[in-house]
Amino acid sequence: MTRILIVEDEESYREPLVYQLTREGYAVSAAATGEEGWELFTRGGIDMVLLDVMLPGIGGVELCRRIREQSRVAIIMVTAKGAEIDKVVGLEIGADDYVTKPYSFRELLARIRAVMRRNPEESEQEESEQEDVELQCGDIVMSVGHHQVTVRGENVFFPLKEFDLLEYLMQNKGRVMTRHQLIDRVWGSDYVGDTKTLDVHVKRLRSKIEENASVHRYLTTVRGLGYKIDDPE
Repeated sequence: MTRILIVEDEESYREPLVYQLTREGYAVSAAATGEEGWELFTRGGIDMVLLDVMLPGIGGVELCRRIREQSRVAIIMVTAKGAEIDKVVGLEIGADDYVTKPYSFRELLARIRAVMRRNPEESEQEESEQEDVELQCGDIVMSVGHHQVTVRGENVFFPLKEFDLLEYLMQNKGRVMTRHQLIDRVWGSDYVGDTKTLDVHVKRLRSKIEENASVHRYLTTVRGLGYKIDDPE
């Protein structure tokens, strides 16, 4: 059973979410502050975190950063602001997706299902049962089964969605992948967010794989189509 931690200070959102997600078959824990959320998370056993940005005490951005420093658990940020900078900050520190208040439960449930298409625990179990696959593009080497990437000989950490995006691009090295193909493969065909999520993840990939993030030697944009990764010339 998927275990979801809700960190939300507004009771009018928190309590209905606990009820609705429990009815959908999830095991749900809830916290009203960042401190409570951190305490519940560190007890272990959490598969996904629904994390409000505006929290008393430890804020949502800081809590997301703490969680991501030690875990690949799926994270969806919830913000009432709707400002682009809040969404970008959330994604840049490792959140997998975001949703803006007010939202419908149907929309949130679709986001949850899309993000959980690859549950980390299930992936780890699969990794132990199958031979590892290695992908390479120039100085980028990916060990798929061990969820490891080295860039120019250095180990680099990639959260789940970044890893999935890089893996799919490397599997199709030299081919132009459309934005629709990338979103469908990484976020799922039922993804209901906008395409800026993909753009932010591409930006984060470039910051980690390019020697100079403003010079795209590996990951290039094909205007009007999508993106392509290839060996640098």
